[in-house]
Amino acid sequence: MKLFLNTLPRLKIMGEWREIELGKMCEITSSKRIFYADYVSEGIPFYRSKEIIEKSLGESNGEVLYISEEKFNEIKSKFGSPIDGDMLISAVGARSGIPFVVKDLGDFYFKDGNLIWLRNINPDLEIDFLYHWMKSQVGKMGLESIMIGSAQPALTIAGLNRLKVRIPNIATQRAIASVLSSFDDKIDLLHRQNTTLEALAETLFRQWFVEEAKEEWGHKSLSSIADFLNGLACQNHPPKNEIDKLPVLKIKELGSNISENSDWATTDVRPEFIVKNGDIIFAWSASLMVKLWNGQDCILNQHLFKVTSTRFPKWYYYLWCRHHLVEFLSIAASHATTMGHIKRGDLDEAMVFVPSDNELEEMTQIQGPIIEKMISNNKQIRIIFSMIGP
Repeated sequence: MKLFLNTLPRLKIMGEWREIELGKMCEITSSKRIFYADYVSEGIPFYRSKEIIEKSLGESNGEVLYISEEKFNEIKSKFGSPIDGDMLISAVGARSGIPFVVKDLGDFYFKDGNLIWLRNINPDLEIDFLYHWMKSQVGKMGLESIMIGSAQPALTIAGLNRLKVRIPNIATQRAIASVLSSFDDKIDLLHRQNTTLEALAETLFRQWFVEEAKEEWGHKSLSSIADFLNGLACQNHPPKNEIDKLPVLKIKELGSNISENSDWATTDVRPEFIVKNGDIIFAWSASLMVKLWNGQDCILNQHLFKVTSTRFPKWYYYLWCRHHLVEFLSIAASHATTMGHIKRGDLDEAMVFVPSDNELEEMTQIQGPIIEKMISNNKQIRIIFSMIGP
């Protein structure tokens, strides 16, 4: 994190930093494996690495697996279970090294191997400081240095035991963690606001166009109310230098945002192929989704539509695209023998209701501010990430 990294030199000059081996400051272990046959319909929450990663990144959709309370108590009596202040770290695959500090989760258990468990933390190590260190560029480099494997990178208990971390005194650790945690809290608040706003926009849309649609309203095809710009084959537009370039927005990035592993392309493309925060992006192939883009500027790749309109407001064509998504997913599934996708003809056949100009304006006075607030929140999140992000 930039703020984390910018703090390091000033405090190191004060001579307050020392290097420690992580394994000497906590116990590093994992869980005992729970087999799929042990799942029950309700009981004690059971988190795999997937759920822990989603919780850490604020992507959780609330889906939970369970094991029986009897099974949990049996395992807990033998091996213990995470408590507040412990840390779990994703250990296998492309998302290895994502930390999660346990807070206010109550009883739960997790899967052996894919998550590593830090417990019995030394009082001289502030777990929130370690969490932010692992998220910083310095921490990521440290974790990458101890990973094994290439096609399937993985962290090991042995590697984490010898991982070297530079720490200041405990008071300074807590001060740094407090500042960075306040930014995390702000980001979490903005994400939760957007979840609420999205639900409100969907509810209003359903009320107007599904439950109370008027017979006198006209009909148009989805393709006629907006322009669907297909992206570039960005491999044909490599960067020409280290300045005039942007990351490439592919389906993967649309789902998980731009990362250090994203491809890059030149900015020497037509302006309409540059995606900005607040643009509507529609993945029409593989993992179909419609998203109000909330990341940095990037170049639109093929298999993605950038959706715009000079006639209709953004909320209108955005929510109609989302409304037809279930239908499009079904169409794509029928093409799954190759790669699930839809065609432009499917956009022609997807119909929308078109209210009068006056009615549309009245709706826009309500829906417009909702969508603009979501975009504003996303821009605030980007500003915070520019301060503390890697």
